[in-house]
Amino acid sequence: MFNNILIATDGSELAEKAVQQGLSLAKDMHATATVVRATPIPRVFVAEGVVMPPPPEVHDQIVQEVNAQFARIKSAASVAGVTCDTVHVDDDLPWHAILDTADKKKCDLIVMASHGRSGFSAAFLGSETQSVLAKSSIPVLVCR
Repeated sequence: MFNNILIATDGSELAEKAVQQGLSLAKDMHATATVVRATPIPRVFVAEGVVMPPPPEVHDQIVQEVNAQFARIKSAASVAGVTCDTVHVDDDLPWHAILDTADKKKCDLIVMASHGRSGFSAAFLGSETQSVLAKSSIPVLVCR
């Protein structure tokens, strides 16, 4: 039924469960998987109206963390016999990066967690899942 499943992750524990469910679904449907992680662009606020980029080490640390996560996911996909591509996007609007990647990769299903971050981050960032559900033109499977 589905040929290319987009699996969105933010690295949270719940998102990792959605990754596993997405890979399992891809295996069962003989589909390929594309895993996307969108990370907000880091900024340092110095004073009102003054924003500076953080030192390069901050971005490098984020890239290392994402690459390590992608290596674990690709290994799990390989064990399951699923062809898996990964995409990392720097974007302040993760829902936008998810939908853009789904479009570019011609995905026909999005799998994601019902929520990821908690506490202040969730309130500040809003519900990425809700935005994807509201704006997606393809089916979205929400995992809990």
